[in-house]
Amino acid sequence: MFFITGTNTGVGKTFFTALFLRALRKSGINAVGFKPICSGDRSDAEILVNASDNALTLNECNPVWLRPPLSPYGASLIENRHVDLDLVFDRYAVLKKRFEAVIVEGAGGWRVPIRRDYFMSDLARDVGQPILLVAVNQLGAINHILLTLESIQATHLPIVGIVLNTLTASAEDPAIVTNRSILEDITRIPLLTELAPGQSVISADIARKIAAGAR
Repeated sequence: MFFITGTNTGVGKTFFTALFLRALRKSGINAVGFKPICSGDRSDAEILVNASDNALTLNECNPVWLRPPLSPYGASLIENRHVDLDLVFDRYAVLKKRFEAVIVEGAGGWRVPIRRDYFMSDLARDVGQPILLVAVNQLGAINHILLTLESIQATHLPIVGIVLNTLTASAEDPAIVTNRSILEDITRIPLLTELAPGQSVISADIARKIAAGAR
């Protein structure tokens, strides 16, 4: 259904993906999460398995696990092995046959290297799903979002929209308060939702709105 990327690591891709998966499954869509590559621990993949109601195993959700907490390319150099892309695409093909919707979550940001000559953007292209961009709602977010959107648009891949993830509540922070309206004013890419600090669910209406963008 989607390839979910971020403006950076730690922006809330897994947090959003898990909320979205639960909303989809609650609405009757047999959706699962797919984390092709993990570097460091596997907590992101474990969260997606849980959000998928344990409909798949951890290894099905995350076929490539690199232990060093680095970019996949950096971690693969330390482990002295190539990232097995054939395994990634074989597992992905199986999941697409088994489930109604597969939500693919990238690792880190859009241009994170997987191999010396293969990046997260290349994986997104080869997966062939519309792109959804997650960013932290904070000072500097607009610049990071626009730069990432430009890079995605250069690949001619479809962009469904933007999700803003607000980590801390502050009515006095002008960036947090104004980022959404500024983005809606200066870009044609829709801002699909803004996650509040501690938000635990996405409504069915918002989930259907987001899902509609993939059709």
